[in-house]
Amino acid sequence: MSAAPTPSLRQHMQRLAAEGIDVVRVTYPDLIGTDRARDILLDHLPSACDHGLAFCRAVYHTSPQGDVVPVSGGLDAGLPDITVRPDLDTLVPLPWEPGVASCLADVTDPATGLPAPESPRDLLRTVLARCAEHGLRPVVGPELEYFLCDEDQASPSGWKRYSGAAGVVYTAGLRADGDNHLLRTLRLLRDMNIGVTSGNHEFDGGQFEINLTHSEALSAADRAFRFKSAIKELARKEGKLATFMAKPFNDAGGSGFHLHLSCENDEGGNAFDDPAGRYGLSATARHAVAGILAHAPALAALANPTVNSYKRFGPDTLAPWLIDWGLDNRSAMVRIPPERGFGARFELRLGDASANPYLLIAGAIAAALLGVLAGEEPPAPLEGYGYDTARAAVLPMSLPAALDALEADTELTDILGKDFTASFLSYKRDEIERFQRHVTDWEFTEYAYHL
Repeated sequence: MSAAPTPSLRQHMQRLAAEGIDVVRVTYPDLIGTDRARDILLDHLPSACDHGLAFCRAVYHTSPQGDVVPVSGGLDAGLPDITVRPDLDTLVPLPWEPGVASCLADVTDPATGLPAPESPRDLLRTVLARCAEHGLRPVVGPELEYFLCDEDQASPSGWKRYSGAAGVVYTAGLRADGDNHLLRTLRLLRDMNIGVTSGNHEFDGGQFEINLTHSEALSAADRAFRFKSAIKELARKEGKLATFMAKPFNDAGGSGFHLHLSCENDEGGNAFDDPAGRYGLSATARHAVAGILAHAPALAALANPTVNSYKRFGPDTLAPWLIDWGLDNRSAMVRIPPERGFGARFELRLGDASANPYLLIAGAIAAALLGVLAGEEPPAPLEGYGYDTARAAVLPMSLPAALDALEADTELTDILGKDFTASFLSYKRDEIERFQRHVTDWEFTEYAYHL
């Protein structure tokens, strides 16, 4: 039996009904940042809000291929439930799904009433609460790239890049986008109200970047998560594939997930700005950069979370694989854009597009906070073109190395939480084991004829 709606819930339901909406899609991020969801008929929304929706906790431990990974609290505990409740403050109609609105959800453990240990959204909340204890409110602007693909039965993968046009970096219009994918997508995402501002064709054929405005960190993560889900759904609706995989093609570069990060102080000012400070940055900003550099090896596990991620790295890729920072230098891992005053910030260029927005943002903020608390200055900024191992340390160059660095960085994992860290490490190490057992096309091509 459905619970009686509260006055606030009744207002939401009346508004949705007036807009012709009769289904609410309740969605939340899993451990790797993809969406898990259930569609609810509008009349049953009160029950979902009151009692919650039951999902198996092992959804957090399920691989992209549907295998349940043996992570503590899942298989070993008899596949218990989690409780998922709609967050009505995030309700928004889906412009491409008539009659459907979507909202995010809060996830709890019914046995304790506490947030589920693997919940990415709650992990970020925990990190932000630590920042608030020190008078800092992180502000984040996400930048994401992706490839659009058409079906191709002749390709081993079944897909080819939507456009093979070369030399069309930073363009818009039909020259690189013959079907007007970008215009159509921008307009639909605008109507979804997730803070989309602009977009362009990126460096490689079939690659696009769409920018989101900056906001408080949890809102930024929510919007980045919904953006990725929407892009993939819109492509599926047209029989295409949109992928945020780090490096999907051998003959093309990778896709990045850059974060612009600053902090507001208790007075609402930019805590990173100081006209009298070194480089025009406050001590807080410089310490935050030092923290990012110090914890970069561990942060790579969250920013570059797949086996494929590390194929994006290498000289002249414009993907950072050295631990350095620079003033308006795009060859550095941490770039300080030229704006100061309200716009003072740093850009973390480490992440690739496959990263879970909540985990990447939580990890970056946690590392920055540790730097602020440590109070150390960063080394001299990079000058000139980077990628020189004589001038900077190398990041982990494989997922196993990054996971080992995360496990060893107890300062960072203490903030992220031991339960989350244990689950993430177990899940990702299982991914590595499965990859190492898999025979790839490269191996067959390289060895089969001659050996």
